Amino acid sequence: MSREPIVLSWSGGKDSALALAALRADPAIDVVALLTSVTHAYDRVSIHGVRRALLRAQAESLRLPLHEIVLQPQCSNEAYDAAVAGALADLRARYPGVRRVAYGDLFLEDVRRYREERITPLGFEGLFPLWGEPTERLARDFVGRGFEARLVCVDTTQIDGGFAGATFDHDFLDALPTSADPCGERGEFHTFVSYGPGWSQRIAYDVGEKVLRDERFMYCDLVPKG
Repeated sequence: MSREPIVLSWSGGKDSALALAALRADPAIDVVALLTSVTHAYDRVSIHGVRRALLRAQAESLRLPLHEIVLQPQCSNEAYDAAVAGALADLRARYPGVRRVAYGDLFLEDVRRYREERITPLGFEGLFPLWGEPTERLARDFVGRGFEARLVCVDTTQIDGGFAGATFDHDFLDALPTSADPCGERGEFHTFVSYGPGWSQRIAYDVGEKVLRDERFMYCDLVPKG
């Protein structure tokens, strides 16, 4: 039986990594590519703020081709939709059998609906392999399975900005306030994954400076080594 080709929406964070692991464990699915939004002017992953070089290192370690949705800073909804449509058209031309795009979303119905409303008119369906999974268990399993990640962006209106740059481990989860989701599903924080099961190599980087942007988001820069 032939496997279904799937494209994974890839942020570079832990939920993306867990979604990829779940998809790769399914014998009926073949993940053929990663799709990531990047902000061209900053040369970084959109929202997460991770340098493009580290994103590409992830794809290399995962042995998957990387495709990008290239955005401009503060782009309009119309510009975003056009960029998504262009990227998905390119993917369809490259991988004609792809009909579904997978996402690492966990429980936010409005986010899921937003994604589906944008890709359905383009002839694609959404796939959510982690949907409804308990986030405390997912977070602990992520650490227990040997994944390695660091917080790269923190919403200081939800958790302390001092968490920016922290290692995502059991100590972090123990220190996280109970008001915050352990997976940061409500935008409390974003992560960068540097290694895990199925990765061919660990991504080396230095922890750089922390910068507060928009008087709200504390970013921790990660600088590639070598």
